[in-house]
Amino acid sequence: MQKITVIGTGYVGLIAGLGFAKWGNEVVCLDVIPEKIQKLQQGICPIYEPGAEVQLSDGLTSGRLRFTCDVKEAVEHGELIFIAVGTPEAPDGSADMKYVYSAVDEIADYMQSYKLVVDKSTVPVGTARALKERMAIRLARLGKDIPFDVASNPEFLREGRAVGDFNNPDRIVLGVFSEEAERRLRTLYKVFSRSNKPIVVTTPETAEMIKYASNAFLATKITFINEIANLCEQVGANALEVAAAMGKDGRISPKFLHPGPGYGGSCFPKDTKALADTGVKYNAPLTVVESVIAANERQKQRAARKVMSRFPEGGTIALLGLSFKPETDDIRESPAIAQALMESGRFDLRLYDPKAMENTKAALGENHPEIVWCTSLADAVRNADAIVLATEWGEFSTLDFVRLKAEMAQPILFDLRNIYHKEEVTAFGFEHYGTGV
Repeated sequence: MQKITVIGTGYVGLIAGLGFAKWGNEVVCLDVIPEKIQKLQQGICPIYEPGAEVQLSDGLTSGRLRFTCDVKEAVEHGELIFIAVGTPEAPDGSADMKYVYSAVDEIADYMQSYKLVVDKSTVPVGTARALKERMAIRLARLGKDIPFDVASNPEFLREGRAVGDFNNPDRIVLGVFSEEAERRLRTLYKVFSRSNKPIVVTTPETAEMIKYASNAFLATKITFINEIANLCEQVGANALEVAAAMGKDGRISPKFLHPGPGYGGSCFPKDTKALADTGVKYNAPLTVVESVIAANERQKQRAARKVMSRFPEGGTIALLGLSFKPETDDIRESPAIAQALMESGRFDLRLYDPKAMENTKAALGENHPEIVWCTSLADAVRNADAIVLATEWGEFSTLDFVRLKAEMAQPILFDLRNIYHKEEVTAFGFEHYGTGV
């Protein structure tokens, strides 16, 4: 058992804290929002993530997991302190590091013994070295002669599958400056020794680059197949068949080859921009990544234009799916097209999502006369001129088209995620608009 502190109870920090506690460690999670900490102590999970609420309950019941706003308590507790605070996009596209720097300063202020400070946030290359220097300077100013280490241990969690990913990772990346840091982190992750999960030990700079490069490559793959899909629409090819055949090539694989309205979420948009910004700063421009960013923005706009071109005079749209992907309530950078249709001023919107309704209300504001906040799929489609399937929730994969046709004003489906084959839909007398088909 190790004593672990996790600073930040956002997506990464909370899932890490739950996982470390499950492995038998004594974990304290720190956050600056009292209301959030109070709910977590009561077993109320602030995010929707399958499996998280069960692990939260188990951790609290076992006594291995607790939450606090007390910085001094949190710093004194942890022998390993994981920084998992946000690194949002700054106005210039770079990563805003103020929360990471603040966390390191507080660690230096309150530490009284050796600490291994582990950066789990997604940060620009060179951050671990900068944090090490910053801590050394601050400790010296405080007159503290205390040894410490800094390391990088990036996360590779998929929203909607984060609990499973944390407990069954493809690989574990450890960026370390010292043998002591490596030893302590290997001890923490020895839970995976029987399953032979690969542990990649490298420099902190390389670890930081691995995270950015991985996300940028996946974003590139998504954008590539979207642009191929757009071309397929123009030349009469079927993008789904193209993607399926491509995916059978072992060098390519079928993963992330799904045409749609563009990538979103908390990672890909900001991470691609931060990586491109790093390339500019170091005079090594990443032109492919820069093109991916621009193409993804065009793809999101293209989805809205499909609806607008079919309804030049406006209409009533049932928008099914508001989160950027299924199994999460995260709407950050969601390619769902509610905002674009609202701004056109031509549409009445009936919105529904199994989990993201509250987050969407908070983002858009509840007081919009053109929006009806629906409580079910059936409520959303009633008297609608068209359905827009924007997120591939399982609930949307078994639509009763006979019943829908009777309840809708017009039988039109914009299947932006290609959940259904065109022939399957048109057989019921529906107009079908997919992506690349």
